[in-house]
Amino acid sequence: MTVLVAYDGSAPAQKAVKYAINEHADEELVLLRVVEFSDSYTDASIKAIQDLLGERREAAAEKLREDLMDFIDESDVDYRMEVATGDPAREVVEFAAENDVDHIVIGSHGRSGVSRVLLGSVAETIARRAPVSVTIVR
Repeated sequence: MTVLVAYDGSAPAQKAVKYAINEHADEELVLLRVVEFSDSYTDASIKAIQDLLGERREAAAEKLREDLMDFIDESDVDYRMEVATGDPAREVVEFAAENDVDHIVIGSHGRSGVSRVLLGSVAETIARRAPVSVTIVR
């Protein structure tokens, strides 16, 4: 079984990783970090956008590795890290559908306050659209 864990660096996402390790230690874990693409770049050239996203993906992958070393004992857990670019909810759902994921684990929210209310809940969107079962960790 493959378990996808959406990771954005937030405290709820860290709880989701810990939950996945505790509950699915014998399964393959895929830790997915999505680099958000901002619409503010729409006037920039395609090349500039590609360069910027490449840099952001590399930085996100390095940050993910650093964050996870704090609470993953590599000898006990079979996991791999992936980085995608785009809308977090859409990318998590698409990754799950395209990569034979059996279950998704996600933190309850990565944003707080007004931005969470205005932008909606990524976790809720994933739960509604996912092709597999979703566990939302508080």
